[in-house]
Amino acid sequence: MSPEVKAFFDEATNTVTYVVRDPTSRKCAVVDSVLDFDYASGRTDTRSADAVIAHVRAEGLEVEWLLETHVHADHLSAAPYIQAQVGGKIGIGERITVVQDVFGKIFNAGTEFQRDGSQFDRLFLEGDSFMIGQMRGDVLHTPGHTPACLTYVIGDAAFVGDTLFQPDYGTARCDFPGGSAATLWESMQKILALPDATRIFTCHDYKAPGRDSYAWESTVGEQKRRNVHVAGRSKEEFVAMREARDARLGMPRLIVPSLQVNMRAGQMPPAEDNGTVYLKVPVNRL
Repeated sequence: MSPEVKAFFDEATNTVTYVVRDPTSRKCAVVDSVLDFDYASGRTDTRSADAVIAHVRAEGLEVEWLLETHVHADHLSAAPYIQAQVGGKIGIGERITVVQDVFGKIFNAGTEFQRDGSQFDRLFLEGDSFMIGQMRGDVLHTPGHTPACLTYVIGDAAFVGDTLFQPDYGTARCDFPGGSAATLWESMQKILALPDATRIFTCHDYKAPGRDSYAWESTVGEQKRRNVHVAGRSKEEFVAMREARDARLGMPRLIVPSLQVNMRAGQMPPAEDNGTVYLKVPVNRL
């Protein structure tokens, strides 16, 4: 089965959100939604999420799932906002508990912050499946970028999060806590073992040198033949390249607010005694 996929690109964070529809019904899932956030002012905005909601309503769709491929470090999730508007269950990988434990300590979140993944409606394991109408989705655990990364294989489409980018841009960084270039290589082999015609949908695009427009769809066959970090490389060569590249990268612009919100399934930290919500900046920890 081939799902209908509608992409929404947020240029401010280079993030792609997908509405994935069962072609035999009006059931759908939303993958990797975006809550707009202006760091300088601390203000949120829902224009990106509202565009997704408007599409869902205009098409008469029923949202069954709000799927997160991982705890994003470059944008805030709008899953709770979309859920309040059009429904759906929020799902992520069960290794979210590892991420919550690590970043709960870094942000000194306190005992009120549950580190058991209970903020999410469903914690997926490797080999789990779920339904979108009559269309089945299967779960691959694809860590390396983070410990909790998942790939959702829905019909002939795979939503790979940050594991792979477009073939001319390569692969995800592996230097966040719990990341591993060697683990990412093994995860990519799971994805590349899918049929060559499988459509690959990535979470981000940054325009590779020489490319004038954004792109986010490729195929397994294209990734195997042309991915500039993978094609023709051994595991050892890939790990050496990835680790050297990561050592030169700065932190994502929105990593501090993103992690605090996304480890809570898109919810802000609880308001303090003056009724105001605060996001912390850990000094010399990231």
